[in-house]
Amino acid sequence: MTTHNGTILITKYGEKLLAVLLQNNQILSAQVMKSAEHAVGNIYIGKVQSISQNIGAAFLDLGGGYLTFLPLAEAQTAKLTNRKQDGSLKVGDELLVQIAREPMKTKLAGVTTKLSLAGQYAVVSMKGKKTASGVQISSKLDAAAQTRFRESDALEAITDRFRLIVRTNAGALTDIGPLTTEARELADTLARIVETGSSRTCYSCLYQREPDYITFIENTYRSEYDEVVTDLPEVHEALSAFCQKREIPLRLYEDNLLPLYKLYSVEARLKELTEKKVWLKSGGYLVIEPTEALISIDVNTGKYEAGKDKEETFYRINREAAEMIALQLRARNLSGIILVDFINLKEKERERAILEYMRELLKRDPIPARALDMTGLGLMELTRKKVAPSLAEQLRKG
Repeated sequence: MTTHNGTILITKYGEKLLAVLLQNNQILSAQVMKSAEHAVGNIYIGKVQSISQNIGAAFLDLGGGYLTFLPLAEAQTAKLTNRKQDGSLKVGDELLVQIAREPMKTKLAGVTTKLSLAGQYAVVSMKGKKTASGVQISSKLDAAAQTRFRESDALEAITDRFRLIVRTNAGALTDIGPLTTEARELADTLARIVETGSSRTCYSCLYQREPDYITFIENTYRSEYDEVVTDLPEVHEALSAFCQKREIPLRLYEDNLLPLYKLYSVEARLKELTEKKVWLKSGGYLVIEPTEALISIDVNTGKYEAGKDKEETFYRINREAAEMIALQLRARNLSGIILVDFINLKEKERERAILEYMRELLKRDPIPARALDMTGLGLMELTRKKVAPSLAEQLRKG
């Protein structure tokens, strides 16, 4: 089945609950849904178990022996519940923290004292000493939208208490009302969490993030999909009010003869995203190899037959490869250091043009990603923020 304008699917794949963004017969993004316990975004009262000055970290227990990692640099913004704040941390301190990063391989889950709540249009967070004044606007919004949001008195009023960031999704709004309402609700909720935290017992969960599939929808650009489809009645019921409030079309798929994941060939597409080789339409291909230290991507001409102008041929393959690399990084949720070995170009201007094109492509990724520069060996160096395990790891773990 062809999906021209984009569809978000939420379905069972084996024993896993899966959310997938499909567009033009390709997976743009996919995520295995996890338990709400110790999910990224949850807020707890944790207790400092030990402190390591050498690595600048405190290790906090969130209850039941669930250890997490907190940078000591965040001690200044900590909200202590068992003693007066003095900008330092001691073993036995109890403080409000939010899970910011999932545990990965041998690394503990990361927590932060900079509490924040995110919605579809806005992010509200605690103010720090160096917090910039005024409403912060996504750099991906055009100048007109940025001006409109910055000049809103209602949004500016929220920044008296909290830091406010307007997300890219807000650019699709013709009326600022939904953004203002959501931002106020987030600010009021965060204020209540901080206020009640001082009277709650250690290890209490003060805020539990909404189900992963709701977060998946909120973190997807509204321009990338037309509807949300699920074949799970309980998910449909849970999403009903959420989607109605945001005017997102929601459909319950009820054909028992053809499962939803088969209708959209999800299994085959997921398999493609775990393979090393990725074919390009030109006949060239990529080889993607994750390692412990970094991810290497090699661009090859493959079956493409070069004409008289090899330089032009290689330039075109490199542009096509750049487009596919940007798509694959997001779809596979690859992160960290990424080195790309493009086909060598003799003209430095064209090599620079590929670098600039890659930078433009990465701006479309909802997760921060950058093309830094070319190394001395002619490799393009990319980085992408780590927020969750790769899709391959998620599928293995479930």
